[in-house]
Amino acid sequence: MCLSIPGKIVAIEGNEPFRTAKVNFGGAIKGDISLLFCPGAKVDDYCLTHAGNALEIIDEALALETITLLQSVRR
Repeated sequence: MCLSIPGKIVAIEGNEPFRTAKVNFGGAIKGDISLLFCPGAKVDDYCLTHAGNALEIIDEALALETITLLQSVRR
């Protein structure tokens, strides 16, 4: 089973279709996240990310709910 983690896009580099993003995962910024599967992604969008790929853009409410749930499991 795979787990995709929500994060907030803070920067985008490159040109379609080979853009990459820097994504904030709870304060940890990870770069070089491929946006190949999310061509309409923009800065401040939340995305589900797995293995260095943004798989889907999700709304902020769902992202924050998922982050809260993940943090509760971590404790």
